[in-house]
Amino acid sequence: MNLANFEEIGMYIGVFALIAFMFFIIFDLGRRSGAGKFGTMILLIGLGVGMLGFVIKEVLIRVMDI
Repeated sequence: MNLANFEEIGMYIGVFALIAFMFFIIFDLGRRSGAGKFGTMILLIGLGVGMLGFVIKEVLIRVMDI
C-alpha cells in the first residue's frame, strides 16, 4: 500500500465518520426541539441533501471511471 492509497482510504473513512456524526447532530436537534417524527424527517431530508450530493458525486466518479 502506497501513500496515495492510504490517503484515499483515510479520506473515505474520515468523510463517512463526519457524515454519520452530522446525521446524529441533525437527529438530536430534531429530538431536542420537539419537532416530532415528521419534523425530524424533514430536518434529515433538508439538511442531509448536501451530504448526499457528496456521496452521489463519488459514486458517479467510480462508475464513469474519471
